[in-house]
Amino acid sequence: MLNRLPSSISALLEARADGHSLPAGLYTREDVFEADIDVFFHKHWICVGLDCDVPEPGDATVIDIGKTSLILLRDDDGEIRVLHNVCRHRGSRLLNPGKTIVSKLVCPYHTWTYELTGELSYAPHMGKDFDKDCHGLKPVTFKSIGGLIYVCLSDNPPEDIAGLEQAMVERLAPYDIRNAKIAHQTDVVEDGNWKLTMENNRECYHCSANHPELCVSFVDLDFGFDPETLSPEDREQAEEHFRLYEERTQAWEADGFPSAAIEQLTDCATNFRTQRLIIAGAGESQTPDATAGSSKLLGHITRKDLGDTHLWGHNSWNHFMGDHAVVATVIPLSAGKTLVRTKWLVHKDAVEGVDYDLDKLTDVWVATTDQDADLVARSHAGALDPAYQPGPYSRFSETNLDKFATWYIDRMRAHGY
Repeated sequence: MLNRLPSSISALLEARADGHSLPAGLYTREDVFEADIDVFFHKHWICVGLDCDVPEPGDATVIDIGKTSLILLRDDDGEIRVLHNVCRHRGSRLLNPGKTIVSKLVCPYHTWTYELTGELSYAPHMGKDFDKDCHGLKPVTFKSIGGLIYVCLSDNPPEDIAGLEQAMVERLAPYDIRNAKIAHQTDVVEDGNWKLTMENNRECYHCSANHPELCVSFVDLDFGFDPETLSPEDREQAEEHFRLYEERTQAWEADGFPSAAIEQLTDCATNFRTQRLIIAGAGESQTPDATAGSSKLLGHITRKDLGDTHLWGHNSWNHFMGDHAVVATVIPLSAGKTLVRTKWLVHKDAVEGVDYDLDKLTDVWVATTDQDADLVARSHAGALDPAYQPGPYSRFSETNLDKFATWYIDRMRAHGY
C-alpha cells in the first residue's frame, strides 16, 4: 500500500526512519519549504558570498533569501557591511538584485538617502524634528571567515559558529581569499528541493557513473565504499590510497598546512566538515587534466601539491586548491527550485589568457554542476511520485547523508516543529 502524507510537519519529522531518506513531504511541500527558510536560512548561519564580491569601496551586491533581501557592500573606509535592503521610510527595496556600484544608497521611491554605513543622511519633507539617527538601515549580523561571508538573520545567532571559524581561519589564510578575484560565476536553478541538492553534494556514490570530468581529479573512494564488493586488486589499490592519505596528511601538517578531517555534523547548530583531500592524476587541481589551471597561484601559496581543502556547510560547498578555488552557495527558491551559485576564484593579479585559460579553469565544475542539476531534478520528480518510499542509505558511502537528515530533523524539532 502506498504511504499517504501525514497532515502535519511534526508528523513528517516523526515518520523519518533512522538510516533512511526523508519522507516525501519534507522535500515537496510548500509549508515545509517555508519552515525550512525560517529555521535553516533565518536562524542558522549561512554562507552568502565573499569579501571579493565587493573588492572596492562602493561595490555592492544584493542577495535574496526567501522574502529577505540583503545588501553586501564595501563602505568608503573599505569595511564590509551587510544591510537589510529595506528603506526605513515605507519599506521600498533600495537596490535591485545583482551587482552594482554606488556612492550612497538612494531609495528610488522618495529619495531617502543612506551612507554606505547605513546611516540615514537625507529624508526630504520630514520636518525639523525628525530624528534621522533613529532611521538608519538595519544591519545584519555577519562574519567574514577567511574571506567567506556568513550571515545570521536571527537575534540569537548560534554560538557554535566558533568551531567553523577556528578551523577555517587558519586553513584559508594561505589562499588569501579576501583578496582573490572572481574569474567566473554561474547561476544554475535546479528543479529540486534544496535538501536534495545538499544530499547530492555530500556523497560520491554517484560520481563514477555521472561525473567523468570530476573523476579525473577527485577520488570517489574518499567518501566511502563497501570493501567486500571490490576486487582484490581494487581493494589493494584503495588500501594503498589511504596509506598515502596518512603520509600526505602528516607531511602537509608538518609543513604548516592543517589537513586532518574536522566534522561538526550532529548535535550542533552550525553544520560543517573540512578536510584536505588528495587530488588524483597529476595532483594539482580540479581541471580536465588535473594540472594547475592558473600559473599564478592563490594568495601566498608557492606549491601545487597541497591538494583540495574542501569545506561543507548546510548551504555551501567549497574547494580551495593552490591555483584556484571553487565556491558554491545554495539558496532555496521554492519547494522544488534551488539556486546554485558557483564562483571560480583566482589570484587578484591573474590575467585571463596570460595566467589562466577560463575554459580549463571552469570546465570540470560547469559540467559537474549541470550533471548534478539533472540528478537533483530526477530525485525531486521521484519524491513527487505516489510510489515514493524513503530508501536506505548506504552504510559505506552515504553516512554523511544520514547525518545530514538526522541533523535536519533535530534542528526542526529544536525550533518547535
